[in-house]
Amino acid sequence: MYKIFFKDRVVILTERIDSDLTSSFNGIHKLGSDGELKKFLTDFEKDETRQKAIIYHHNEYELFQRFRSCYKNLMAAGGLIWNPEKSAFLTMHRLGRPDLPKGKLEKDETFEEAAVREVEEECGIKHPEILSAIGSSFHVYQLGATSILKETRWFEMIYHGTTDPVPQYEENISEINWVSTNNIDEFASTTYPSIREVLKKAKLIKFEV
Repeated sequence: MYKIFFKDRVVILTERIDSDLTSSFNGIHKLGSDGELKKFLTDFEKDETRQKAIIYHHNEYELFQRFRSCYKNLMAAGGLIWNPEKSAFLTMHRLGRPDLPKGKLEKDETFEEAAVREVEEECGIKHPEILSAIGSSFHVYQLGATSILKETRWFEMIYHGTTDPVPQYEENISEINWVSTNNIDEFASTTYPSIREVLKKAKLIKFEV
């Protein structure tokens, strides 16, 4: 299954329609021609009353590649950064909403290099250590007249430094905070659905989209 987020809305791509389809979906599409797929996605994007849609095909990988071809693709990387005790992780407020540090890859960068650089730049810390890969999140947004599909690969990290984090104001980040694991539900309830998916993949919450 792939979950593609459109701000607070989601499109599910699946080959297991019998088990994944529930009454909460208000849009269903069986993969056919590329033209039909693009029309379904255009209609979904325009109608913001449709919160959740599902697209199915017997080959999930082929379905995702067909979906991907409908957009300009952008690759990014980000981090879930723990303190040494792993009792709290770094969060930020970007444009007034809780978020995690992330950004697009630069030329010739690996995902790991990009994740570390973005964390350092956006949080004002040095040398976070990557512990493990978490997985990818996907979301679609508009850049002018272009529809972008961004894949962000996430990494669990740890920060052993003593320097206080400083927000990168020029990237619309207003503050950086340590969030205790005791308060993770509050953070999860106010952040973006794609970030909740990261927390779920990191086995920190059991939230279902």
